[in-house]
Amino acid sequence: MQPRVSSMEDVRDSLQRTQPRVLNFFLLKIFMLFLVLGVGFFIFSMYMARHIGVQSLVLQAHSTFKPCGEELSGLERWIRPPPSLMHTMSDEEILWRASFVPQVKRYPFRRVPKIAFMFLTIGPLPLAPLWEKFFKGHEGFYSIYIHALPSYKANYSSSSVFYGRQIPSKVAGWGEMSMCDAERRLLANALLDLSNERFVLLSESCIPLHNFNVTYKYLMRSKQSFVGAIDDLGPYGRGRYNFNMAPEVNITQWRKGSQWFEVSRELAVSIVKDTIYYPKFKQFCRPHCYVDEHYFPTMLTIESPHLLANRSITWVDWSRGGPHPATFGRIDVKEVFLRRILEGHTCPYNDRNSLICFLFARKFAPSALEPLLELAPSVLGFG
Repeated sequence: MQPRVSSMEDVRDSLQRTQPRVLNFFLLKIFMLFLVLGVGFFIFSMYMARHIGVQSLVLQAHSTFKPCGEELSGLERWIRPPPSLMHTMSDEEILWRASFVPQVKRYPFRRVPKIAFMFLTIGPLPLAPLWEKFFKGHEGFYSIYIHALPSYKANYSSSSVFYGRQIPSKVAGWGEMSMCDAERRLLANALLDLSNERFVLLSESCIPLHNFNVTYKYLMRSKQSFVGAIDDLGPYGRGRYNFNMAPEVNITQWRKGSQWFEVSRELAVSIVKDTIYYPKFKQFCRPHCYVDEHYFPTMLTIESPHLLANRSITWVDWSRGGPHPATFGRIDVKEVFLRRILEGHTCPYNDRNSLICFLFARKFAPSALEPLLELAPSVLGFG
């Protein structure tokens, strides 16, 4: 029996001696497995870098990390307009952003002043072909912004000057503060382009009355902005004033003017940064007080009366009476009709009398497009 016990102890001792060897071999296999996987991943990465372009992506990502000093010195970051007008900023955010004003008046780069043409519309621009001819050949001297209903999806061709020019919008109600909100929204988006110097508000029924060169020189050389600001003592002027608007707005400061304005960059900033008069008009100017006729004329009269020409450069016909001006269609548009709009007027311009008083006219129906295109070369000077 004794030899049997000894053999069992020998087996146990043998197992104890071989167990570390087995464990070491197991660990070695795991190490080899990880080594093979690592080599395989390295080979796969090199393949991707050569054949799929991962290396170029890495280099591009690396190029975005620039020293702080180099990034801050890049002037393009501050002067280049947004690549797309369809941003995600709220009204509060874009009004704040648009209110930034350089304190040094001289620009450290070559700045070509532009006119911002701001179209406040419901949907499409039926007179777009006429405007296309007006803008043709003058790229770099204008910008276009369109505020339409949020549900409207524009379908302009990529070659059109209106392609991609729609801004984020909200529903605007006639005679309500939402209409002024839309106008401020247009101004704020246009102010993001530092080259925009003059800002014109237009509707889908507006037409240009002169060629682009005449329009550009007229606005750029003007010392004042074209905002009507009349002290109307009657029921449709001071009669709409609410005494709850005092002391910010007194009745003697109350003004009325056309919704379709033209302002300089200085006054555009004044409009978007306003937080003093806006709450008063929003709360106390409600129908029968039509805020789009009173807010900007009154505010700008209080803030900068010397910068206002106190007249509009958009011609309209109120002779037929009613809450809206006359609309003109195909049968109305004749050469004599357009000549009557263009001629026979005298108005103050830079402290002198001018024979050019209106640069735009409204309201023109879609049916007026064909005769307008025919008459534009001989009467309006373009086309």
